[in-house]
Amino acid sequence: NDRDVIPLNGGELMELHAAALFTHDPNMRLRAINEPWPGAAPAPRFFLGRTLDGTVVSRYRHDLSEELVGRLMTLCAEEPALYDVQAKPQHFQAYMDLLRADRFTMGPCYLVADEAVETIRTVSLHGGNAAEVLSGGFEWLASEIDYAQPCIAFVHENRAVSVCRSVRITTQAHEAGLETLEPFRGKGYAAAVVSGWAGAVRTMGAI
Repeated sequence: NDRDVIPLNGGELMELHAAALFTHDPNMRLRAINEPWPGAAPAPRFFLGRTLDGTVVSRYRHDLSEELVGRLMTLCAEEPALYDVQAKPQHFQAYMDLLRADRFTMGPCYLVADEAVETIRTVSLHGGNAAEVLSGGFEWLASEIDYAQPCIAFVHENRAVSVCRSVRITTQAHEAGLETLEPFRGKGYAAAVVSGWAGAVRTMGAI
């Protein structure tokens, strides 16, 4: 289709990011964290996504007043183009003050390019084979394995030491959860499982 030829722009990708992170009501207000396993937590009250091409995508939880949403939207529209992915938004303190908030989370989001390929052999984990390799650091993954698919691992001496799995899922896009056991970091295993995971997601027709 045309998407195979015309890359998505930053704004389109950020819209997919927001849709993957949270569930929304019919008015596009945030409801919950979009975790694939049961028991999703409530969504944050406010989400702001900024892109390198200058697009701003904002979302607001369903229980915020229309007056507050309007004031936040006005500030979001004034956010300048993003040049430093580590920099706080221009109106960061105003958002915190309006929401009377004392905590926030922030960080970059990356698109795994189609050109990313595995350089180290990895394996696909699922309910039928995961128990064999999860002992020794990834026991907690057993309860999520059926929900967090695809799940790709690097196995060392019959033990999973790096795992990448889908932790936010829509029909159009998946987002990765990545864990590498501390003694095995810095060896390229994380890059390998992310590449393997991304390839598995692409075969499903998603980004």
